[in-house]
Amino acid sequence: MQWVCSIKGKLPSMSPQIQTQIDVSLTERNRVSALFRIILVMPMAIFVASFAPTDLSTSRSNYMAVGFLVLPVALAIVVRQIYPTYLLTFNEALLSLQTRVDAYLLLLTDEYPSIEENDVVSVTFPPVNAKELNRWLPLIKWFLAIPLYVVGFAYLIYAGILTLIAWFSILFTGNYPETCAEGVVGTIAYWNRIVGYALLLVTDEYPTFSL
Repeated sequence: MQWVCSIKGKLPSMSPQIQTQIDVSLTERNRVSALFRIILVMPMAIFVASFAPTDLSTSRSNYMAVGFLVLPVALAIVVRQIYPTYLLTFNEALLSLQTRVDAYLLLLTDEYPSIEENDVVSVTFPPVNAKELNRWLPLIKWFLAIPLYVVGFAYLIYAGILTLIAWFSILFTGNYPETCAEGVVGTIAYWNRIVGYALLLVTDEYPTFSL
């Protein structure tokens, strides 16, 4: 019987941050799928990249970017102190999709990432009331988050090492070490909180530096 461990990014209780939870398959993993994971994930990676901004003058897309609706949100908060519900819904759905792709790519699950929501990956936004948000912070949040980016890149290296260890473990034993899973899920959750604070502007609470 396969053992699945539900891992959630660690946050203080009642913290108004994006919550990320991933059900990680620890045993009876698909070794063939893990071996060719980078190839298998390409269709979904291209789908996510299709949301990236496109420069029509050169017919090129920025495949490193995800098309979150950031500028319209910032303008709505600064000018009208409103977070339009349709922008919130789109950004939440896109971040959830990106997280499902990340979870599959980083070997946390063998379930191919679905276009629609599923029970394996859960990304939950805090309640958003634009009237309670500082209407001027969207102008500088990207700058205030620079220390978070620096620490986050160190966490990405850490998660990459853990994923490599887990990859070898799956190939030789068919199991994903739980300690590796905690670090990788924690890194994904950390970056989701940064995105929620600096880009999607769903909270004014500065994210913690811990996983």
